[in-house]
Amino acid sequence: MANGGPRLFILNTGSTSTKVAIYQGNSLVTQETLFHSPQDLAGFSTIWGQYDFRKNAILDWFAAKEANWGDFSAIVSRGGVFKPIPSGVYLISEKMLEDAKSGKYGQHACNVGCLIAFDLGSANKIASFTVDPPCADEMIPEATYTGLPQFRRWSWYQALNQKATGRKLADRLGVPYDEMCTVIAHLGGGTSVAAHEKGKVIDVNNGLDGDGPFSPERVGTLPAGDLVRLCFSGAYTQQEIKNMICGRGGLVAHLGTTDANAIEKRIADGDTTARAVYNAMLYQVAKAIGAAAVSLQGRVQAIAVTGGLANSNYVTGYLERLTGWIAPFFIFPGENEMESLAQGALRCLRGEEEPKAY
Repeated sequence: MANGGPRLFILNTGSTSTKVAIYQGNSLVTQETLFHSPQDLAGFSTIWGQYDFRKNAILDWFAAKEANWGDFSAIVSRGGVFKPIPSGVYLISEKMLEDAKSGKYGQHACNVGCLIAFDLGSANKIASFTVDPPCADEMIPEATYTGLPQFRRWSWYQALNQKATGRKLADRLGVPYDEMCTVIAHLGGGTSVAAHEKGKVIDVNNGLDGDGPFSPERVGTLPAGDLVRLCFSGAYTQQEIKNMICGRGGLVAHLGTTDANAIEKRIADGDTTARAVYNAMLYQVAKAIGAAAVSLQGRVQAIAVTGGLANSNYVTGYLERLTGWIAPFFIFPGENEMESLAQGALRCLRGEEEPKAY
């Protein structure tokens, strides 16, 4: 272990980029985003075909930093798409990767990131972890039912930042996270509003697959009858409708952009449509916060907002006006993914938390 704490290599594979970072204990040493153009990725029919391309890009960056794997205590990847599991820090395993490769739980570029972390860790005799993956599921039974037995409400959300924000909020309040009841809203490209009860997220909307408030690029909950008619209209393919639900819905569908700064400037310049759509999105978030307070039976010690949109005074001011009567209101702006991954690994390396087996 070097001075300043364990040295960690962090990777976060997104659809068109790979974020890489080196941490020394709590301190960020260096971080960079490796962007992958459509031309770079055009030759790969699946995310798994990108393995060598992504891995080589990571190794080239690592070599340019003149880093030595022998100095590292762990490699940490953002979590992929696995079976529903409790939140926590997990050792990446062959079974986890087998489920990821099967595709039965979905596919995401982070699946490839976990494989790269596992292979690099195995080759260099370094532990490989993933932290609070998006499939983390701690919902109470009542929260999982829908009106049809063929469908279940799934816990699919920004668990990494939700959990990290919960710990930060607990520190701010001076109470242990596993004794706290709070509502946290993550506001990024997708939105998740979660009820945290004593260390577990007992209810949360599926922010990826069309549930809850609409967001900059996702549709949220739609009127079921209208959605059925759209699906059978013959005007769209299945993939086109899926793209509407996740990627081309929400603010971008209404206003042609996901850029909150640009939208707020339009509002300031008198664009009434932009104001109506933006406020409607925030109104739905506020309603979801109120619903999450019901899940906690009103025992809400605090409300927190996080994610990229939490940098906006317009956003946080609107939400505090509508929900501040429920509980004290706190702001933790940013996605904080790389920091959250590092903190999870550090808890295990310091013996504060036992890593879980998948």
